Amino acid sequence: MFIEPQFTGERRGWIEVICGSMFSGKTEELIRRLKRVKIANLKVEIFKPAIDTRYDEEKIVSHDENKIMSTPIENSSSILMYAQDVDVVGIDEAQFFDDQIVSVCETLALKGMRVIVAGLDMDFKGRPFGQMPALLAVADYITKLHAICVVCGNIAHVSYRKINSGSQVLLGEKDIYEPRCRVCAQLGDKAVKRNP
Repeated sequence: MFIEPQFTGERRGWIEVICGSMFSGKTEELIRRLKRVKIANLKVEIFKPAIDTRYDEEKIVSHDENKIMSTPIENSSSILMYAQDVDVVGIDEAQFFDDQIVSVCETLALKGMRVIVAGLDMDFKGRPFGQMPALLAVADYITKLHAICVVCGNIAHVSYRKINSGSQVLLGEKDIYEPRCRVCAQLGDKAVKRNP
C-alpha cells in the first residue's frame, strides 16, 4: 500500500538509520539522539514494536539500562496516526515491523519530520533482516555500529545465536546471543575463546 505524500513546502525531513549487531549500542545511540531532541524542546514521538517486551513493555531500554518512554505498536501504519504535529519520530527495533515501515518513514520525512530508526541489519545467520535493507536504501544518513567479538576481540557485526533454533525472530539477550566477528560466527561452537 503506497501512502500518497503531502508536500508541505515548509521544513524538510529526513531519515536516519542506526544499524548493527546486537550489543553494538544501537538503542543507546537512538536514546542519546532523542534525549538531545528533547533538550532542544522539539516535539517527539517514540515507537517500538509491541512484540519487544524484553526489558519493559513501554520503554525503550538499552543493554546498559538507559531508557526512554515509547509507544508500543502492533503495526507500522499506526505510527502515522500517533505522529501528528511532531518534529522528530524515533523508532526502535525496526527489523520487527511489517513491510509498510519504509513507506511510513518516507511519508513522515516528506511531511518535514526527522525520522530516527534503529534496528538489526542482519539476523543470526548474517542475512539481511526484515525491512532494514529497504530502510538503509532510502535513508539520508546511516550509522553502522559494531560490537566486540566475545571470542577473539575483533570488531563484531554478527548476532551469533548460542542455542539451536531456526526461527528468524527469537527474542533474547546474552543468554541466547553474543556478538561475533565473521570468522568466529562461521566457526560456531568450534571457535576457541582467547584467554583474558
